[in-house]
Amino acid sequence: MPPYSLDDFSFDLRRAAPPDEIWASSGTGTVSRLAGTVCGVGGWFAPPLAASDSTLTVWFEVDGHRLVDAARPGAGNRGLLPAGSTWRPDRIVRHGTYHQYADGRLTSLAVESTLVPGHRSPGYVLTLKVRNRSGASHIITVHPDLAPTHAHPVPLADWGWVPPGAGPGEPVTLAHEGLTKTLAANGEATFVLRVQGATLAEDTRAARALGKVPVLTSDLPGLEQYYRRSLASGLVCWWDHPGFVTQPFIATSGLDGGALCSYAWDTGGYAPNLLSLMLGDSVLDIITSFLDADLTDRYAIAPDGTGLGVAYAYSGWSLVALTRAAAAERRLAPALIARLHDVLIALDKRFRPDDRTGVLRDYGDQSNLLEMRGSGWEHVVASPNAERAWTLETLAELSELTGAALPSGELRAAAQQIRSEVVRQLWDADAGWFRSRYPDGHTELAYSVQAFDVLRTGACPPEMVAALISHLRPGAFLGEYGVSSVSAEDELHYETADIDWSGAGAYTGEAPQLALTLWQQGRGDLAWDVLRRLFWMGDHYPYFPQDHYSDRPGAPASGRRINIIAGLTGAEAVLTGLAGIQPNPDGSLYIRPQPVAGGNVSLSGYGYRGHTVDIEIGSDRFEVSVDGHHVPPGPDGTVVAVRPAERGCGSGDRAG
Repeated sequence: MPPYSLDDFSFDLRRAAPPDEIWASSGTGTVSRLAGTVCGVGGWFAPPLAASDSTLTVWFEVDGHRLVDAARPGAGNRGLLPAGSTWRPDRIVRHGTYHQYADGRLTSLAVESTLVPGHRSPGYVLTLKVRNRSGASHIITVHPDLAPTHAHPVPLADWGWVPPGAGPGEPVTLAHEGLTKTLAANGEATFVLRVQGATLAEDTRAARALGKVPVLTSDLPGLEQYYRRSLASGLVCWWDHPGFVTQPFIATSGLDGGALCSYAWDTGGYAPNLLSLMLGDSVLDIITSFLDADLTDRYAIAPDGTGLGVAYAYSGWSLVALTRAAAAERRLAPALIARLHDVLIALDKRFRPDDRTGVLRDYGDQSNLLEMRGSGWEHVVASPNAERAWTLETLAELSELTGAALPSGELRAAAQQIRSEVVRQLWDADAGWFRSRYPDGHTELAYSVQAFDVLRTGACPPEMVAALISHLRPGAFLGEYGVSSVSAEDELHYETADIDWSGAGAYTGEAPQLALTLWQQGRGDLAWDVLRRLFWMGDHYPYFPQDHYSDRPGAPASGRRINIIAGLTGAEAVLTGLAGIQPNPDGSLYIRPQPVAGGNVSLSGYGYRGHTVDIEIGSDRFEVSVDGHHVPPGPDGTVVAVRPAERGCGSGDRAG
């Protein structure tokens, strides 16, 4: 039996924080509720069709009297009143109540609407159940009002960051199976409305994507909910559209039609191990689809595989991270590693060498980096130059494991030289931070969260690690509800209007990735302190938005993508940071948890190379079992749960 079903991700929308626009997905299409109504429906997308301006409103006629569904303000009889709703990845269920006594007669109705996007067919199905709570019968008629809009065909190559707008096409249609019924005393009537002829099918995403992902239980307040909502964030980015370049296709966002494309940067960069676990062998199709696009000139691929955008400094590192994760459970072909190397070297050459030694790269302005709005983290920067070093070293490792015959010694030597130059050219010991250098020699001290990424690359000696981490304090990078992308103490670069990379909040993957980095540095207490600041998100979002504030609970109400694949980073941090799960490219699996004081964590059903791994973590102990057998830790506290795989074999031997 699969460990997860879609019901496991149900969310009470009474707890939802803004934005109020809520969407459901079938894996081939999406649809939104009309806020403030019990039955109303907003825009929908079923690529290549877009109907962003489509709306469906409903009113009821009960014994000749009009009953509106509009949540009108004021006292008295205001029509059908919203009474709560529940989200599931594939549907939105809303409840409404009407209870009025007038002229000696009680009319008491409960209305339930279930909104489900079509699967492999455009449009949606809206099912209305009306339950009579009185002893009198009624004649009830449903009056749907479908706006006269069109299903606008948009080529798959044109689905980028911005949602497709309204346009010409076939009129949106409505079908039903009867709109008038007699509602017996204490009886129930069901009405089914189909927009654009939508058909439904069983949604198997949870079973397919999460079959090897462990179930987490914990008495640490907020952790379990945060972990589950992180997984939900990944599920709603999972598309199984037959016309897309891969099945599944992992969108960067997509629920509201925007960022249905896939960015190499956040697809591979934020949760590579978890995403590889979810995708299984399909991860190789994802990697190949990026290689087939011209990453030397593009940062993303459209659903049909067409390259989009400009060269992006972080794309190469992210793709190598995903490939390394993929190598843990399968042997990769030497040709794939050789091709990856060639693409990475070509991408590297897109950016000019630094003007001092030529070892580092000048990444240009913000368009090639992460789009801060002020000058600062640009040109010759510590990150992603340090990631280049990690990338080259990882390519050497993958070459040796696969027989790709890359010049491993040269790659490792280049990596070490890059690390040395990052420190020599850019480290400011007085500030305890990295400078950015412009072509004319001008430098900036931009206190960006990106500097902490250097910690993952092996470039920082202990004193540098301590200096960087000293900036992680309240009033600087740490807010009560997350991490600020720019330190609030940075008067030159901090702002509050553009939160993902310029301050007062952060891109959703950044804070959990920082927590993971701290766990990797052995700073478990600080890592937990960072991650726990995000737990409010598990209580207030069905899926995580593109970015969120750090000093108050919430996200921008508009102008951003409402979901993001980097939402998976929370679960990645828990699995590979707190639980210390380390899948390695040689097929081995190391586990070294870092317990949290005052609580317990249980992870059951982690699937790896045909084995099932369970982990119990107490406040001062942990226990690892593989296929039901306890595996003790070694002298350094690390459990070798699965030994390296034999070359050419698909699974390793259980350690014990």
